[in-house]
Amino acid sequence: MNYFQLFGIEQGFNIDLNALSAIYQKLQKAVHPDRFAHSSAQEQLVAVQKSSTINDAYHTLKDPLKRAEYLLKLRGTDMPSEQASFGDVSFLMRQMELREMLDEVKQAENIDDAMFAVSQIFESEFTEHLQQMEAQIAENKTASDVLACENLRKLKFYQKLQIELDRLEDLLFD
Repeated sequence: MNYFQLFGIEQGFNIDLNALSAIYQKLQKAVHPDRFAHSSAQEQLVAVQKSSTINDAYHTLKDPLKRAEYLLKLRGTDMPSEQASFGDVSFLMRQMELREMLDEVKQAENIDDAMFAVSQIFESEFTEHLQQMEAQIAENKTASDVLACENLRKLKFYQKLQIELDRLEDLLFD
């Protein structure tokens, strides 16, 4: 089942998250297992399965990176494996620089300022790649979809870096 069709929204990267949430609530209410408490076991099972599908669809469409990956898969774009190496040497170098920045936070004189600075860099570069990916997806051409996949992989890298920064913050301030 196509998640966009399930929610009755146009297939694309830019979606109205408030409308998505409202439709989600409506769909979940219609298939909530409690409504089928006095139904047959088969009907209860179907309700649980529908509820699960609606949850999966909602969480996929709500998250920009999951939505992009889902949309690209719908278009038949082959997603490179997470472990596949990047052909973009400058991005590989940038990854190393960002990891060094993250390590340097631990030794910074003012950890708060260092964490804030690194966080701003991560956020700025994430936003830049997100905007590029968004434009590539909007083109809806095979070549731009392949480029969007590469940007999606880069965005996942930034997401992991942010998680590492959050963990470091918890470790240093708890």
